[in-house]
This record gives sequence, structure tokens and C-alpha cells, in this order.
Amino acid sequence: MKKSGFVYRNGLSLVFLLLFLITLIAQALTGWKEHNQELQDENATALAFSAYLSTGHFISSTFENFQSEFLQMALYVILTIGLRQQGSAESKSLDEAEEVDREPIASADAPGPVKKGGWILKLYSHSLSIVFILLFLVSWGLHLCGSWIDHNDKQQLQGKALQGLFTYLGEPNFWFETFQNWQSEFLSVLSIVVLTIFLRQKGSPESKPVDAPHMETGK
Repeated sequence: MKKSGFVYRNGLSLVFLLLFLITLIAQALTGWKEHNQELQDENATALAFSAYLSTGHFISSTFENFQSEFLQMALYVILTIGLRQQGSAESKSLDEAEEVDREPIASADAPGPVKKGGWILKLYSHSLSIVFILLFLVSWGLHLCGSWIDHNDKQQLQGKALQGLFTYLGEPNFWFETFQNWQSEFLSVLSIVVLTIFLRQKGSPESKPVDAPHMETGK
């Protein structure tokens, strides 16, 4: 019998959305307490939770993680078009034609852009990577602005001169925050690409069948 409940059909996205909201709220609450402790150490007035959400401390810490995740997904989508890894469940076949490479065909069930064709279809054909790149750029910009605001807030508390945005962009602090996130994302992708060569998880679409040979490429 076909299962058709809303939760069953959307369970994966719903669970990850719930986990995202729980951890975002937890981050905000713990970040608020940490930031207020820093303010008290500098004999400054503590902030209300609502006020904390607009501080550079919260904006920077939030989008510092967002931008690295979106960069990871953008590169993953783009690089898996042309690059291969023998034996990996995350790679396209080494020599066989792939369904994702075929030219789109307009049909009754096809998405609207496919039916329209032309430049709309061309744009839609690359829409996943385009959106991930845009999300990365927006998140990177918000991380930069939040980190800059937070840096100047600390400078002000310590009686030091404030820095302009472009001056701060040349400082190591922002890039230290950025690179430590980027390298962790690249490592996580490398891990799943390589580990799926030799390891299995029965029932997961991210794994090859348990009895598949190690050097069999793709799912």
C-alpha cells in the first residue's frame, strides 16, 4: 500500500528543519549569555535577548557557519559534474552515460522552465549551483559585516579606535574565522567521498548496496 501522509512524504526536510531551529535557538541563548558575560567583564551593561539578536556577535557567529555550508554545497554540486572518484557512491560513473547529463525533454510533468525553453531553461539547468553560490555570497557578506561590527564593539569597550570595513577586511581575525570553517567543510566532503568506497549503510541512498564491490562507482 502506498504511503501518502504529509509527514512521511516530507520527513527528511521536516526533521532537518526542526534540528536547525532547535540548534539555532540554543546557539542564540548560549551566545547571549556568553556575550553578556563579556560585557560584564568590561563593566558594560548587559543586553536583553531581543537586543542581542541584532549584535555583530550573533550575526557573525550565525553566518560564519552558514557561508561555509553553502560554499561546500555549491562546490560539491559543481565539481561532481566533471570530476570522478573511482568506487565512491558520491561520484558519477567513470565511463557510462548518466541520466542527469541527458538533454531535458518537455513533457506534461516537466517543470515549467523546461516547457518554456530558451534562456529560462538554460538558467533553470544551472539553478541549483546558482542559488547555492548566491546564498554563499550573501552569507559571506553578512558574516563579514557581523564580524566587523562585533570587532568594533570590542574596540569601543576597550577604548580603542574603530576600524573601517575595508581596513578590517585586511585583518587576520575575519579570515581566521572563515578558513577554519571552510577547511572543516572540505574535510567532511572528502570523508563521505572516500569512506563510501569501502563502507556501507544499509538503506541509505548515500551508500552503495552492502554487497557492491569496493571499486564499483556510483550508487
